[in-house]
Amino acid sequence: MESLFDIFTRSYALSPEKDAEFFSYVGYLYCTDEVQSMRAYPQHSDANRLDHIRAVTYMSYVLSKRLSLDVKAASRGALLHDLVYYDWHDADFSHRPHGFRHPAFAADNAKRLEPGLTKKEIRIILRHMWPLTPLPPSSREGFIVTFSDKYCASMEMQLTKKEKMKARFEARLSEINKNLNNSPEKKNV
Repeated sequence: MESLFDIFTRSYALSPEKDAEFFSYVGYLYCTDEVQSMRAYPQHSDANRLDHIRAVTYMSYVLSKRLSLDVKAASRGALLHDLVYYDWHDADFSHRPHGFRHPAFAADNAKRLEPGLTKKEIRIILRHMWPLTPLPPSSREGFIVTFSDKYCASMEMQLTKKEKMKARFEARLSEINKNLNNSPEKKNV
């Protein structure tokens, strides 16, 4: 069984060919200009927002699958949980309460991007900042996304601040890429 660190690291080596099942849940949304534009925004330390949402989405996908939960809802909610079109690090006063306000902004943007979102997926987006925000997730999938968000954010910050962690990540990513490139068939993750 993969560790959380391996799942996080593997999210940096995803490809539509080798990870067809994962992309079957989120691929069409992931490839939209709106989601791809997240690359332009810094998120935690050196990670951009697209790196972050991809990591959270992949971890939510793997954990939901392991626990036989609603993989589609967890994956789609995770992919859209931080869909906001501004850099919350800017000195703009309206960005200061970002942690409290961005779930509603992301949910509104997600509904515009994908009008077919389910109530569960919208709640996952709206409640992913718990316990900072008062309402806890309302589903097991929501707890998975909330946990994955916190785990990935902490890893992103550690990779910038701790050289040993960054070296471990880069070594593991290199190993994962090597294994993926040497494997003729898709690995199950």
